[in-house]
This record gives sequence, C-alpha cells and structure tokens, in this order.
Amino acid sequence: MELRLIEVVLPERDLGDLEKLLEGRGEVLDVTLLRSLGPYRYPVLGVWKERFSTEEIIVRILTSAEKTEGLTDLISEKFANVDGFRINIIPVAATIPNIPENAEPIQPEVSPEEHKRPKERISREELYSSIETAAKLTKVYIAMIVLSSIIAAAGLLSNNVVVIIGAMVVAPLMGPNVALALATTLGDLTLARNALKTNLVGISLAVILSVALGLILPVDPSMPEISSRTSVGFAEVIVAFASGCAGVLAFTTAAPAVIIGVAVAVSLLPPLVAFGLLLGAGYVSYATGALLLFLVNLISVNLAGVATFIAQGIFPRNWWEADRAKSATFVALMLWALLLAALLSFILASRI
Repeated sequence: MELRLIEVVLPERDLGDLEKLLEGRGEVLDVTLLRSLGPYRYPVLGVWKERFSTEEIIVRILTSAEKTEGLTDLISEKFANVDGFRINIIPVAATIPNIPENAEPIQPEVSPEEHKRPKERISREELYSSIETAAKLTKVYIAMIVLSSIIAAAGLLSNNVVVIIGAMVVAPLMGPNVALALATTLGDLTLARNALKTNLVGISLAVILSVALGLILPVDPSMPEISSRTSVGFAEVIVAFASGCAGVLAFTTAAPAVIIGVAVAVSLLPPLVAFGLLLGAGYVSYATGALLLFLVNLISVNLAGVATFIAQGIFPRNWWEADRAKSATFVALMLWALLLAALLSFILASRI
C-alpha cells in the first residue's frame, strides 16, 4: 500500500476545529476506525499531534496515497485563510508495524446524496509537482534523449526488438507529454510552455541524431522493425491511446515511473527514430510514413491523457481557475481531435 504522511501546520487555537474535522478519538487512531469528513469518508490510518512553538502545532495524518486528494482539499478549504497554515505531503517508504493491504474501514450504507466517494488518486499538488519535474528541460533529459535515440537506431538497423525495448525504457518522452496533458486540463499556460519546449527539444534532438546516423550508416527500409513503422493503422492508434491512458493513470496512482516510460515511449520513440534514419538515407516516401505514424501517436497520446485526467476528476481548486481550465480543455480537446481526424483522413485518402 502506497502511504502518505500529511503534515498540517496550524496555530494552536485552531486545533479544535481540525480535530472536529477529523472526528478524532485520541492521538493515535486504530486502522479499523472510520473517520467521517463532511460528505466524504476516508480511511485515516493514524493521527499524531506535536507542539513545536508557543503558538503553533503540527498534526501528522497517515493515510493511503490515493486518499490524499479529498483530505487535503477539505482541510485547505477550512483553513486556507488562517495565518501560518501549511500542508506538507510526505511519501512514506515504510511503517512499522506493517499496515495490511486490506486494512480498509467498513463503509457504512449511505444514500448517494450523502456519500460522495473521492477519486482514487494522489493529491493534486503532489501530482503537479511530480509531473512538473518530469517536464523540465535538464542536462539529464538531453542525455537520455541522445542515448535512447542511439539505442533505438541500433535496434532498428539490426532488426533487434530487444534493443528497441531497451530504448523505450531509457526514453524520457513520457514526461513532457503527460505534463502537456495536465497543463491542458488545468489551463496552466506556464506548465504548457515548459512541456512544449521540452518536448520540442527532445523531438528535435532525436530527429537530428537519427538523420545523421542515416547519412553514414546503411538503412534497409524492408527490414521488419523499420517497415512496420512506416505505415499507420487503427491498431497503432489504439496502442497510442492505451499508452496515454496508462501514463496518466500511473502518475495519478503513484505507480512506478518505468511502467509509464515503456507505455508512452513504445508509441513515440521508435517511429521518430525510424523517420530520421529513413530521411537521412534518402527514402523520403518511407520517412513520410514514419513521420505520420509518429504524429498520429503523439496526438493520440495527448488526447488520451487529457481524457484520462478529466475522468480522474483533476481540476483546479478555485472556481475562477476551473472556469478558465474548462474553456482551455474544450479548445485543446477539439484541436487534438481535429488534428487526429485530419491525419487519419489523409492517410486513408493516400491508400485509395
């Protein structure tokens, strides 16, 4: 079970309000107890209090990772305007004694109007922080793009699927694409600009490097691992959609990052490198097919990512930001859908 320790810093005078909010029965709560938070019901695995100054107190709440979103939202809404208020969300590597995976409180029977179950995901702030970090343009990101492109090119040229899979694991392309989907969902222009910049730099580096390799190395477009990436079918679109959904779900549920990298890179890096190799070797028509496959996959991954974020209930906390985000999301979804439809129509028309 993924755990999070939520630290709430408050003036001591507001402790009573927080305790009422948590409906606590002591400083340490049994894992089988149910704590009711307004219209929500959460499994709180432990609560501890500590005074660290003459006027402030810190309350630590242990809960599962996917339950932090609603809990932090509720506490923030209650104490957002209190001077000195702060929430820190800390990943918990382990706790002793161990908490069983099935240590969930029994949910009471309540009407649909009374019981609003929170989404199963990590908190919005933790999600944003992890995705923002993954979308940053750093020296490590550039190095990983270069290395994964070389590995992918070697795998394609030698028709070695194992080497290509290795490139998929190394490739960091999932970060900026998931960030772009989140920025679209939240209407966050700063995150969108950073994600686009990082994405463009990564794509450009992969293309430039693979074109250079195509100029100096023999490229055979009939090799299965290359030829399979010079045409687009509905199966490839389905794989791209599944990759985008898997990437977003892995982020929102704190799944291992390697799973995300494999899921997204399988639809992006190989056709991109195949495009560069074929273009460098002078096979323009084959290169065009690989480029179309990459573009269809890129659009499908982002479209699926936005749809999955919406399905997960990711939205800004403030109503004025939510209105702006709703408009931005609608426009982006229409744009991604129109681009995908245009590309698929062009592909179908070229086959007639």
